[in-house]
Amino acid sequence: MIKLVDLHKSFGRQKVLDGLDLDIEDGKTTVIIGRSGGGKSVLLKHMIGLLRPERGQILIDGTDITKLNDRALNEIRKKFGMLFQEAALFDSMTVGENVAFPLREHTRMKEKEIRETVADRLRSVGLTGVEEKMPSELSGGMRKRVGLARAIAMRPQIVLFDEPTTGLDPVMAEAINRLIIDTQKNLNLTCVVISHDVRSIFEIGHRIAMLYEGKIIENGTPEELRASQNPVTLQFLAGSIEGPIRIM
Repeated sequence: MIKLVDLHKSFGRQKVLDGLDLDIEDGKTTVIIGRSGGGKSVLLKHMIGLLRPERGQILIDGTDITKLNDRALNEIRKKFGMLFQEAALFDSMTVGENVAFPLREHTRMKEKEIRETVADRLRSVGLTGVEEKMPSELSGGMRKRVGLARAIAMRPQIVLFDEPTTGLDPVMAEAINRLIIDTQKNLNLTCVVISHDVRSIFEIGHRIAMLYEGKIIENGTPEELRASQNPVTLQFLAGSIEGPIRIM
């Protein structure tokens, strides 16, 4: 579904992606782990075309999006949904208007069909009767659910999750993890998740990729990552200050 080949990206003198290669399997959840500030969100933005690499290919269903103009890129983006770290809801819109936003922007649905679709997507994330509420009236966990409902509003093939459990208590984090698992399975989605939550990555990931110093240094199943002998992976998973990862 997604193939990244020899990606390079710098900001000034800081090299963020340094010849990165990664295959994202169709219909599976791939979790990308690595240090804060190590390029995970930059990588996610490349996948959806918000950033362009200095060198390399980004293949979505075989199409290299680095070569597309804005119009063609926008068509490719319709394959994607995205759940941002803080859900990124529009504060001035109701819950219903937030979920309906991509439908109104990118489809010619009638209002009745939009309302039915919004209710269906909210129901699929465990929310009913909240269409008229404002985001400020919702808990952090509810905002994440609304963000996910909006991300899947147009039935995308791919959903990107940027730190979906950040800022949530352990019980709500587990609820969001279960929701990601169920949504991926029910809609047969290809999911890419950025996470620091070690417990979560082993729960939701079919594959886990370790990003370090601009490259994917390890990519395998949860079982393979647990058995890893790579000192960087071992240090990161253990949360230890002892090891090759330097504390800046």
